[in-house]
Amino acid sequence: MTTVSRRGASSPRELTRIGDRLSFVYLERAVIHCADNAITAADGDGVRHLPSATIGTLLLGPGTKISQQAVRLLGESGVGIVWVGEHGVRYYAGGRALSRSAALAEAQARLWANPRTRLEVARSMYALRFPDDDPAGRSRRELLGKEGDRVKACYRTEAARTGIRWRGRRYAQGDFASGDAPNQAVTAAGQCMYGIAQNVVAALGCIPGLGFVHSGHELSFALDIADLYKTEIGIPVAFETAAESEEDIGPRVRRALRDRVHAAGLLERCVHDVKTLLTPGTEVGSAEEGDAPQRDRVMLQSDRGEEVESGANLGEGLIW
Repeated sequence: MTTVSRRGASSPRELTRIGDRLSFVYLERAVIHCADNAITAADGDGVRHLPSATIGTLLLGPGTKISQQAVRLLGESGVGIVWVGEHGVRYYAGGRALSRSAALAEAQARLWANPRTRLEVARSMYALRFPDDDPAGRSRRELLGKEGDRVKACYRTEAARTGIRWRGRRYAQGDFASGDAPNQAVTAAGQCMYGIAQNVVAALGCIPGLGFVHSGHELSFALDIADLYKTEIGIPVAFETAAESEEDIGPRVRRALRDRVHAAGLLERCVHDVKTLLTPGTEVGSAEEGDAPQRDRVMLQSDRGEEVESGANLGEGLIW
């Protein structure tokens, strides 16, 4: 039997860095398998080959079937898998990407468990989104109010810039088609951003459910991270796409957002921002944790915050 510290997954050096990958690939009505180190997607137009190590998140839409071999390859390549609804605008389930270190998860848990530091992280998130507005000393209620005002202003600004008539944000959960073209575009962009954030959060080994702004949902922290780029990337792309045409809003928004995310280097920036938020005061480079070759490191907790190596008999007769 393979132990947790000796599993046959690719090493961190062998994995393509998150920042160098495609943000996401959306597939629907296709049979997904694998050949060599590539994912194959067979549909009515033929078979496409997608190198697994270059994908950040694979979004599986309606009518998709995926083999166990394909899922295993994606897992070993550190690819996030998300099952979504039609147009990619509903989240159903997700597969956890490859992660090895608990350092960021432990840092996140410490910050989250203390109400004071939890609020400090929320303020830092607000400062990342709106660097021209100092959130120091503001309560959580004040932060939420300011955030709401800024997002509404962003809607109005983008509507004026793109020449779209904006009647306000209206979205009926589970009914994508009920909204007008701009609202459909905003919804599609938001769901894609959530998928991107979820993949980065999982790939870094963070805890998706421990949010600092959002709360009570299994993906609260992923929602926090996705919102960091809502007014800068998500909403502008949505309005630009809706201004071009009202046809096929969902697919066109996904393609436009994918191109913008790649051009802006958002995945690498997202990795940097997560580390900055969870490990403030430490130097954060562009390289991802685990770039150097290493095996899984599993420790045991001892007294006074000390840790000891696992895999050894620590009977009471031994001094440690």
